[in-house]
Amino acid sequence: MSLSIVTTLVRNLIKVPSAVLRSRVAKDAEVLALRHENAVLRRQIARVRYEPADRIWLAALSRFVPRERWRQTFTITPTTLLAWHRQLIARKWTFTRHRRPGRPSTAPAVKQLILRLAQENSTWGHRRIQGELARLGYPIAPSAVWEILHPAGIDPAPQRSGPTWRQFLTAQAHGIIAADFLHLDTISLKRLYALIFIEHGTRRVHLAGVTAHPTAAWTVQQARNLAMTQGRRLEPLRFFLRDRDSKYTRSFDAVFEADDVEILLSPPQAPKANAICERVVGTLRRELLDRMLIYNEAHARAVLAEYLRHYNGHRPHQSRQQLPPDGAEPATPATVTNLQAHRIRRQRLLGGLINQYQRTA
Repeated sequence: MSLSIVTTLVRNLIKVPSAVLRSRVAKDAEVLALRHENAVLRRQIARVRYEPADRIWLAALSRFVPRERWRQTFTITPTTLLAWHRQLIARKWTFTRHRRPGRPSTAPAVKQLILRLAQENSTWGHRRIQGELARLGYPIAPSAVWEILHPAGIDPAPQRSGPTWRQFLTAQAHGIIAADFLHLDTISLKRLYALIFIEHGTRRVHLAGVTAHPTAAWTVQQARNLAMTQGRRLEPLRFFLRDRDSKYTRSFDAVFEADDVEILLSPPQAPKANAICERVVGTLRRELLDRMLIYNEAHARAVLAEYLRHYNGHRPHQSRQQLPPDGAEPATPATVTNLQAHRIRRQRLLGGLINQYQRTA
């Protein structure tokens, strides 16, 4: 019962003693005046709106007025007055605030999980999602899953669109390797060229070699060296992505085609078509080459090799959930560690240009 209803009832109860103590003539006169006023109001107003406090007050007064006098005393019908009284009794003896009718609603966490499964798996219908939930320990009816998907605007599985570009490229990335040339200038303004390969699926970078005069024969030899050193690592690869540089000859392509790898050529003057290689080149420049002076080919080869060991074995990558390219996915999620019980050790690389941190007991 709200505060306004209680206030109205208390105000009306205070008026009762004053009405009882008045003389009979005065009360009869006041009753006649109120009846006349009610008659006038009935002629002018089609329907009277009663607040909950008004209904409670009239229902309580009806217990003291003979039933045959209700029609003359109250502006409402006896049926309405009795209905109000039944509602008061029902509100007293029922506990609808403590329970809701019907079966309990689905927990919000389960609803979010259902929507997540539908968004991540475009071919799953409501029955397939219901089966996956049952396997995870969330028993739920297939109809309940459909009632959650439908208001969210998720169509049945056959009517949904196919995978997004992100999903499509992620699925294809595990079978793609790309190549690109990186140029760098020494302290004597001599230009060097480094050939790098990168696996799209793992983001692992391979340094093929560094030279001042990259020829077609040199490029073919670097491809052969990569195929020999990697061995079985090239078997899952299905596509090799490169630009249309003249140094990539037919002999270069034949090295990869021998392992059933299809050659993909990027459009002319379209570096975004080989975006992952371009991003690696940008990372090498920002984190290494723009912060260090290169003396000669040997120095460039040693510096790039040391940095790529850090890049492949330690540096976290957002596309791999902050794991390095050579790092395996953890069996259990990482947990918060008490740093006071462990020490964090720093390892300096490239003369302190790059730092690696490891936890020690």
